[in-house]
Amino acid sequence: MSPAKNLPPAGTNSVPHDDEHDDDKPIGRLLSRREVLALIGGSGAALLFGAGFTRVASARQAATATSSAAATAFPTCVVRPEMTEGPYFVDTMLNRRDIRFDSAGNVKPGIPMRLIFNVSSITANACTPLEGAQVDIWHCDAEGEYSGVQDGGFDTTGEYWLRGYQVTDANGIAEFITIYPGWYSGRAVHIHFKIRVQLGETSAYEFTSQLFFPEDMNALIFEQEPYAAKGLADTPNARDSIYQNGGDQLLLAFNPITAAALTEAANAQSTAEPESTPEPIFIEQDGYEAIFSIGLDLTDASVGAADGFGRR
Repeated sequence: MSPAKNLPPAGTNSVPHDDEHDDDKPIGRLLSRREVLALIGGSGAALLFGAGFTRVASARQAATATSSAAATAFPTCVVRPEMTEGPYFVDTMLNRRDIRFDSAGNVKPGIPMRLIFNVSSITANACTPLEGAQVDIWHCDAEGEYSGVQDGGFDTTGEYWLRGYQVTDANGIAEFITIYPGWYSGRAVHIHFKIRVQLGETSAYEFTSQLFFPEDMNALIFEQEPYAAKGLADTPNARDSIYQNGGDQLLLAFNPITAAALTEAANAQSTAEPESTPEPIFIEQDGYEAIFSIGLDLTDASVGAADGFGRR
């Protein structure tokens, strides 16, 4: 397989389209700067607003010892907007780092991607790594289809590719190996994610949102196989009704990563999955890496409001 191309220069000039797809509606709320300051107190303000919203911790030791140059320093205590889970969430409870595999053990085709979550807990005057949080992700394949659902022109019930969860370690890190998502009509390119924390025997916290992709990266990826036949998404970020409600705060940034580094990351066993002993995974294609940092206020009762699909 040919290696992924080099990253394009920053900046994009996408052409807007009028198509919109009403499969999602925004929920939750954006925290204002004043609200965040009130939440953490004046002495903690520098954690969020100093140095461009950063609390540099060498990316919690570069997320893992195998991280590439992408994982050097990241904002960790950044409040992000919550968004709807949409109609395609399936609680498969698949604890796995590499979510590319289908039920037959085949890998979904696509440009490999390493996605690292850096999760923190925001409390009074403190921002600390959040250990033990369950991070679920799910997204469509290169053809724009989700696994485990029946919708319109496809029925993938019984399949579970491009779905799974990981549990954050002592550094608040959870990571996945997946592919760059494709797209379906009416939506910008995106990945869904959900972070769940058990607060007690009868109490839990659930934060749901979506990740978005820069248009220059989309243009680069979608001229390659297996995406090329479908071409660019018909709905760029600027025309996506979900993105318009804070999507710029959920936009990923990418760095190239070698096939060797991806293979090492895919086979690394985290402390959160001690019983996982999968067969060795070999990734032959270079890909891309992104790190997403988020700070959560576990006392915020407004998080997890019901969305348009009857879910919380």
